Amino acid sequence: MPEVPLEMQVKLRHVNREVDRHNVVRFYYRKGKGRRIPLEGEPGTDEFLASYERAKMTDAAPKGKTPVKVREVRKNTLRWLCVEYFGSAEFKLLDPRTQKVRRQILEHCLDEPVEPGSQHLFADYPLDRITPRAIKVLRDRKLGAPEAANSRVKALRQVFAFGLDEEDEHGNALVDRNPARDVSYFDGNSEGIHAWSLAEVEQYEKKYPTGTKARLALDLLLYTCQRRSDVVRFGRQHVRNEVLTFTQFKGRKRKPVTLELPIIPVLRKSIDATKTGDMTFLINDLNRGFSDAGFGNKFREWCNKAGLPQCSAHGLRKAGAARLAELGCTDRQIMAITGHLTEKEVTRYTRSANQKVMAKAAMKRLAKNTR
Repeated sequence: MPEVPLEMQVKLRHVNREVDRHNVVRFYYRKGKGRRIPLEGEPGTDEFLASYERAKMTDAAPKGKTPVKVREVRKNTLRWLCVEYFGSAEFKLLDPRTQKVRRQILEHCLDEPVEPGSQHLFADYPLDRITPRAIKVLRDRKLGAPEAANSRVKALRQVFAFGLDEEDEHGNALVDRNPARDVSYFDGNSEGIHAWSLAEVEQYEKKYPTGTKARLALDLLLYTCQRRSDVVRFGRQHVRNEVLTFTQFKGRKRKPVTLELPIIPVLRKSIDATKTGDMTFLINDLNRGFSDAGFGNKFREWCNKAGLPQCSAHGLRKAGAARLAELGCTDRQIMAITGHLTEKEVTRYTRSANQKVMAKAAMKRLAKNTR
């Protein structure tokens, strides 16, 4: 009988399998070249999951220090479902940064007490008792930060959607419903990340003239309306006949979006005037391409030195979309540039700009008919 692959036996990261000289199968946890920690129990059992959680905490604890005590992972609880989700293909196909953020969001939810002051955590909440009301409790605890509240709902929707599609050893779904789907998002803080104003762009441009790396970074972000994860990868190999062709980095494994964007003259001037790399336009002090995080930190530094601590790289993507809206571009035209898949996503960026355009047109009509 052929051996069952490890990934079909254990859907947990950094779990390794070995067969000793006595032909006994053993499992252990080892992250990279880190500590080798034996795991107890059989894969899929409560004992094994609890052992896995203890191993993660032991590995994360500084040498010589006692790791934080890990609560037992009981089957059919919210933590158990999250652990299954973290080991799934759906989760592993997400961008590494998305994985990190989503895991943090869910871990924070799991560590929340079911009631203020209670010793009982949402981690131990039985799946068959989780209702939309319970999800609302987790959402509403972030009432002062609507984006964070919505992120909780979104993450839990994904976990329960996974549970509906995944089957246990008996062929039954891990859960029979998705309670998070019945919980709405908050409308508050709809403006989200600060979009640069024209005055802020001019302030930045005054600080960093054409020919500097800081200016090229701004021009690439503003005149392509792309994310920093795309901008740091742009290079001459993506350009042909003054058209920039690329597949957006975010979502490339699940819903790839390929765009062809003309390079407008102001951006071409900035590229030609700046020292660039062989494979990327933007290079760091070591003449190498930036990492996503490295570029984010550097751009943060440039903004701070320009007296713009409220501004960010993502805010330029939003500002670019808003500027297109003010110029009269339709949502569909803007989507063709930003790569958004739904008009709802674009509307979040362009709502205030569209209001401004429509108000201007309406007042022009009013003025014409009141002379």
